[in-house]
Amino acid sequence: MQRKGIILAGGTGSRLFPITLSTSKQLLAIYDKPMIYYPLSVLMLAGIKDILVITTPNDHIQFKNLLGNGNQWGISISYETQSRPDGIAQSFIIAEDFLDGNPSALILGDNIFYGHGFNKILEKAMNKTLGATVLGYHVSNPKDYGVAEFNNDNTLKSIIEKPVNPPSNFAITGLYFVDESAPMRAKEIAPSERGEVEITSLLNSYISDVGIDLVKIGRGSAWLDTGTHSSLIDAGNFVRTIIERQGQQVGSPDEIAYIKNWINSEELLAQAKKYGTSSYGKFLRKLL
Repeated sequence: MQRKGIILAGGTGSRLFPITLSTSKQLLAIYDKPMIYYPLSVLMLAGIKDILVITTPNDHIQFKNLLGNGNQWGISISYETQSRPDGIAQSFIIAEDFLDGNPSALILGDNIFYGHGFNKILEKAMNKTLGATVLGYHVSNPKDYGVAEFNNDNTLKSIIEKPVNPPSNFAITGLYFVDESAPMRAKEIAPSERGEVEITSLLNSYISDVGIDLVKIGRGSAWLDTGTHSSLIDAGNFVRTIIERQGQQVGSPDEIAYIKNWINSEELLAQAKKYGTSSYGKFLRKLL
């Protein structure tokens, strides 16, 4: 079975009001690219070529105008809508027909990952066929996240959503690799007090059943959640620093598609021309 990808790009983006009153959060700029380019690039970097983007009914046309069907990157992009933000795990219910019994990787549309060795982390997660894999990131304020609780042998015991007394400093990131049972598990979850099909409930069902591998993202790597005004600025500055100091891109689907030989040099040049005289377009020309 071939693992498929899901990008959850729904929600109201209320923490970013008023700038998200007229547009989706995931269409905002992170320095030189739209936010959704970054999670899309993670899935492509993992080798996933069949991807579903879940948006709000009001925003799906804008996403289609931006991303198209994915042919420009040698991939396939489909679309579904989430009428209400009823929980992250609802993504697997919405995507059930798209997944068609295949394992998947779900990434939140406002998450950015970068760092040395990240390719190996993705490779390990992609190779796991039973159960699930999540990534853990050491944070100073675990009360704001879903947090990992460990057994004495350092295996994952449970995931607790925004705990008052955090059992660890390892937050669970917005990237989840799951087997083909995810839609079925999501359907069996009773909505929480806030009326959502919680991703922590789905993950805990895996822990109590077939288990979850938690891979810790080490020092020197970055996980950025761009859900607030300040984190949006931080993410833009981070990407700008990498690009300007190292001359390397962060979150470029064009570069990944070219490196993986999903598109050829002529197709990459066509993309570069589309981006015109922008710094991103100039970067793509340098790749040639």
